[in-house]
Amino acid sequence: MRRGILGGTFDPPHLAHLFAGEAAYRDLALDVVTFIPAGAPWQKADRKVTDADDRWNMTLLAVDGVPYFEADDREVRRDGWTYTVDTLRSFPEEEELFLIVGADTGRGIPTWNEAAEVIARATIVVIPRPGVERADVDEALSGANHVWLDTPDVRLSGTMLRKQAGEGRSIRFLVPEQVWRYVEERRVYLPERGHL
Repeated sequence: MRRGILGGTFDPPHLAHLFAGEAAYRDLALDVVTFIPAGAPWQKADRKVTDADDRWNMTLLAVDGVPYFEADDREVRRDGWTYTVDTLRSFPEEEELFLIVGADTGRGIPTWNEAAEVIARATIVVIPRPGVERADVDEALSGANHVWLDTPDVRLSGTMLRKQAGEGRSIRFLVPEQVWRYVEERRVYLPERGHL
């Protein structure tokens, strides 16, 4: 089993996430791409993160209908801070794991909890991000098995989408249609929900 793992807060899951999963699936001949919303991401301890149930439901909706994508709730069910190393350990040893990250995240992997084990367990798959130099990422990951995906520059971020939705502006066509409907119907990012 060649498993891609694409984690994140998914607040909300957007088209750049899906495109990264698609590129990894095709370019690396993966069997499946597993989207794992973070439960309590320790690196965002100083920020407000949307309720895990909403992020889980949006992730389920985002991958629905794509046979080689799946949503996995192991992190949102876990108590305490979410660490990637624990997630990687929870998959069977015989699976070949590919951890899909943006270049900004990839550059920071050496600062992660038990980074050496993360690097030993998974191939790091890096998505280019604007403003992040490839050489900086390569240097940070010099001891890791890592590959770059050749993808276009899709400038979407959860921060941008939350702000836009919180101001009552549409995020339709920036997120999967069913995610947009969920955000609209439940008013996920409007101020009265307290997620901004």
